[in-house]
Amino acid sequence: MSGRVETAGRWGLVAQSPAPLRARFARNRLAIAGLSVVVLFLIFCFIGPLLYSTDQTHTDLTQVNLPPSAAHWLGTDAVGHDQLGRLMYGGQVSLLVGLTAGVLATVIGTVWGAVAGYAGGWVDAVMMRVVDAGIAIPALFILLVVSAITSPGTPGLIVILGLVSWLVPSRLVRAETLTLKNRDYVLTLRATGGTHGRAIRRHILPNSVSTIVVAATFQIADAILLVAYVSYLGLGVQPPKTDWGGMLSAGLTAAYSGRWWLIVPPGLAIILVVCAFNAIGDGLRDAFDVKGRG
Repeated sequence: MSGRVETAGRWGLVAQSPAPLRARFARNRLAIAGLSVVVLFLIFCFIGPLLYSTDQTHTDLTQVNLPPSAAHWLGTDAVGHDQLGRLMYGGQVSLLVGLTAGVLATVIGTVWGAVAGYAGGWVDAVMMRVVDAGIAIPALFILLVVSAITSPGTPGLIVILGLVSWLVPSRLVRAETLTLKNRDYVLTLRATGGTHGRAIRRHILPNSVSTIVVAATFQIADAILLVAYVSYLGLGVQPPKTDWGGMLSAGLTAAYSGRWWLIVPPGLAIILVVCAFNAIGDGLRDAFDVKGRG
């Protein structure tokens, strides 16, 4: 019995078996559809090039702006690149940057918010004023300025996105920490000589896992959109690399000439993936919401 109480005290609301969580998530059809879309795009972008090999480095001016055909399923672009193969390679950059930057932003925001909420007092006030100042400046504006100055590659975009996107997760985790730090199991740990770091690692963060996981899914969706914005304006990864936003930018003028295959596929890819991650985030939030269920 004592071990059971200790487990409940340590993990709080998140001390649930994975099976009920999975069952609650599985009941959300929209979330399952979103997860299926993400998995399909991961297979398409990272395994697809192994089955549908194309040259995305060299140009071929004899194959320019060809419509979809048996030889090129989604046609070719203005320099002769196969559009289906380019959609795969562009998706690799968009998904890699979005996933990694979203996780990085969540990690930074989690640490910042947990420390601020647990410390309280003037430390919390100073740290959260930094967050308020950062939120007052649009992340897209900061990203555009930095991208224009440095012309970052894929690693640079990941770091920049992570550094401009951690503010919202930090506020969410801080709010969770403020409610958790006065719980009996945290006060007991402190009374028995436990350090602040131990309290955060063993109690605050594990009990904030639902907030952290849900925030991460929304951060990934936001990061994919930010990458598309920046690349659409020509400040993302540089040729011969591309991403879905860069493909949209390259195909914009061609759309007026009826070459829909240059703009519709990457546009649909961005919409589907972003909506899918948002649906997953909603499903995870509902699955973790113990108090919200009747």
